Amino acid sequence: MGVKKWWGLSLLFLITFSACVQPDTNLLSSSENLILNPTSNPSTDLSTQNPAENPTLTPTPQDPLYPSPTPLPPFQIVATSSSSVIGLQNIPSNIDPLTGLAVEDPSILNRRPVMIKVSNYPRSGRPHSGLSFADIVFEYYIGEESNRFLALFYGQDAPRIGPIRSGRLVDPQLVEMYGGFLVYGGADMKVETVIVNVLDDRAITHITTPCPPICGTETHSIAGVFANSSQVTDYIVERGADNSRPDLTGMVFDSNIPTSDQTANQIGVEYSFRDRGEWHYDAATGKYLRWIEADDNYTMIPLIDRITEQQIAFSNVIIIFTTYIEYAPTLHDILVWNNDSGERAVMFRDGIMVEGTWKVPDHNHPIQFYNKYGLPAPLKPGNTWIIIAGLSTSFEEAGPGNWEMHFSLP
Repeated sequence: MGVKKWWGLSLLFLITFSACVQPDTNLLSSSENLILNPTSNPSTDLSTQNPAENPTLTPTPQDPLYPSPTPLPPFQIVATSSSSVIGLQNIPSNIDPLTGLAVEDPSILNRRPVMIKVSNYPRSGRPHSGLSFADIVFEYYIGEESNRFLALFYGQDAPRIGPIRSGRLVDPQLVEMYGGFLVYGGADMKVETVIVNVLDDRAITHITTPCPPICGTETHSIAGVFANSSQVTDYIVERGADNSRPDLTGMVFDSNIPTSDQTANQIGVEYSFRDRGEWHYDAATGKYLRWIEADDNYTMIPLIDRITEQQIAFSNVIIIFTTYIEYAPTLHDILVWNNDSGERAVMFRDGIMVEGTWKVPDHNHPIQFYNKYGLPAPLKPGNTWIIIAGLSTSFEEAGPGNWEMHFSLP
């Protein structure tokens, strides 16, 4: 597989940064090669009490569930405004800023993303439905050796997404960053309070929502609860909730492959012997294909989307590392907000691995990714799967191009 040199693009960014000049207009000619521009949004100061002192999670300014906002990143690529949130410049109206791809109907982007909690429980949560249509899927640990997904639908919709499961403490952080609506199957009362405090009428549970847009009653059943993302948007509009388009700048896409001496043909993501996923790179499509453990917990089988009847495939797979705080075996906070200094990230695209960092500029913008030189790391145009790992999680190369992640707390 041919790999194009990254040095030229790195030099361009360095020159642009040091000189603070406008970007080369030649780089704006392709919708798959989008350049950077600072924008900004105010963040919200939310807080809760230390759960070690009060397990009911009553709000106060000290608790890490809602830390105070911190300054934005210390540098900007193009000095065209006074703020320094890194985003994409002059995005054409038909380009999805979360994938870098054109959408058939640009009007679909004039809304908030619909973000839906999806089960990954081996016996009642698989196979999944609708994940292939998501712009981004977040994957994280929920306790008792299990993980769960939060799927973001923006550039396209899916008619049947699920099975839907309960909300977790990290969900309002992620949903606030992407300006979305959260669709979930209820939550523990302490978690429910946090979700509603942050999202208000952007928190939509199947318990109080009619069918359509959310159909089903039992979230723990194989029949389950499912949502139609387009109908969720219609329901939001009918309720009179604010569905105005948020500022989703921050991600950078480039079809050119960055230079890397690390190949990545397989990525193992393991939470326990009964909860393991694998991504296998398919050179024919240029995507990573998802595999899951079979009933015997030892054989890996393709993860098929119920809608498409095709294996789930993503252009980018990213592992980000951060702090997990365990309040109870199934109650965790995951620190996503306020990471302005950068934590480790490993990014996979086009059969290679790129080491870097991830940052969050404020509470109202998407995660930003940087390479090891501190420059914005361009993702492959397409969908992205983001795994949120604990700082104690092991990650190593088990063989040439074969990477293994074994989740561990704290």
